[in-house]
This record gives sequence, C-alpha cells and structure tokens, in this order.
Amino acid sequence: MIAKFTADLLVVVHFAFIVFVIFGGLLVLKWGKVSILHIPSVLWGALIEFRGWICPLTPLEQYFREAAGGAGYSGGFINHYLMPIIYPEGLTQGIQIVLGVIVLAINLCVYGVVLFR
Repeated sequence: MIAKFTADLLVVVHFAFIVFVIFGGLLVLKWGKVSILHIPSVLWGALIEFRGWICPLTPLEQYFREAAGGAGYSGGFINHYLMPIIYPEGLTQGIQIVLGVIVLAINLCVYGVVLFR
C-alpha cells in the first residue's frame, strides 16, 4: 500500500515538475526570485529531452510500482489521466528534441519579457 502510494505520489511530483518547467516562467513574471529554481529546472528538462535520457523519477516510480506488486499503469485517476501525458506512446528522440526546443522557446520568450521590464 505504501509502495503504491509512493509511486502515485512520484507521478504527481513528476507531472508538477513538467508543468513548472513549461509554465514556471509565468511565475517569474510575478515573483522574479522563482527564477532561481526555474532556470535550472528548464535546463534540466531540456537536457533530458535533448539527450534522450530518462528522468530519475521514472525508474524510482517503476521500482515502487514493482514493490507494490504491479507492473503497469492501469487503474485510478493518476494512472488514467497523468500517465499518458508523462509517458506518451511512440515517444522518439526526434519528438523529445522538438519538445526540448518548445520548452526553451516558451521560456526564452517569458524571460525576454522579464528582462525587457
């Protein structure tokens, strides 16, 4: 039970991190000091995409899924709605590079506005 909860919690944290990487620059517009956390997060997220690496949260989550006696992502809200976003089918390195470029482009635009102010 604890292992399954931990695996589900890791998925939520993983999703929250992805949202922060993509849209956290908007928080920087309001609270500039958030950039101290946001810039390294964007660089890490883009590096993961460009290099085709697997985020360390993924194997950790899989470890807890296996510890809970499961192997898949079926059942429940988290598995049904969040998993396809975080782990889409057919994810190739080319798609990952495009995603990394999109993340950088969004955040460069936002930081351009921040610097312009």
